[in-house]
Amino acid sequence: MMRRGVEPDDPPSQVWGEYLSRPNRFSLWVTLDGTRELVHLPNPGRLLEVLAPGRRILLRPATNPGRKTRFTAVGADLDGMLVSLDSTLPNRFFPQALAQGLVPPLVGWRVFKREPRLGAGRADFLLKRGRQTALVEVKSITWVKDGVALFPDAPTARGKRHLEELTQVVGEGFSAWLVFVVQRPDAHAFGPSPLDPSFLSAFKEALERGVRSCALVCSFNGFSLHLEKFLGEEALRYPASQNPSQDFKPKATPH
Repeated sequence: MMRRGVEPDDPPSQVWGEYLSRPNRFSLWVTLDGTRELVHLPNPGRLLEVLAPGRRILLRPATNPGRKTRFTAVGADLDGMLVSLDSTLPNRFFPQALAQGLVPPLVGWRVFKREPRLGAGRADFLLKRGRQTALVEVKSITWVKDGVALFPDAPTARGKRHLEELTQVVGEGFSAWLVFVVQRPDAHAFGPSPLDPSFLSAFKEALERGVRSCALVCSFNGFSLHLEKFLGEEALRYPASQNPSQDFKPKATPH
């Protein structure tokens, strides 16, 4: 069942452009009303299979009149399915979902602190339930292949480091979670992609040593994310090989 997110009080009018190219990680060239326009892209990922020439891109007008770009790219139309392009949305959505009790294994937990220290860096959230403590790292997913939501879509040394640091705190007696927020509704499973073998190896080791993982599969209405389904570790899939064209296999379970 779809769950509502938080809607803006006065949502700005949005328009559609057409994707042309991506000159850098945080910009897109689009055509808008027949004119070539440079727009801001709030997502450093590769956005595999999402950005393609001719793709319709949902554009939100900038609220800062002094900004260099007049619009922000917030969504992409994949054959009638709107995919969120904003990688900051998941970190705003997770506390809402947690507070509404929409993350079954974390019911009863609350956000105690944002961006707590984790190793040499910071995690996204520190949760509390009574005297229990859990650290949570949230990752955005926009790449879905054959129904499997995949992370990452490019090598990520930062993501690998986060996994290693979560693994370390589990060894110190804390709970630790890696939560994926899938910014499109067509996933029925999730897992590490074959594009980064180092992350894949760190992910497997982290779960073997007690780090937990889940995925929140969401639809996007142009302004906010809405939870469509929760995926626990029974929906976890590992790549059968390091070739992205290969099928995925379920997580091995002990007999």
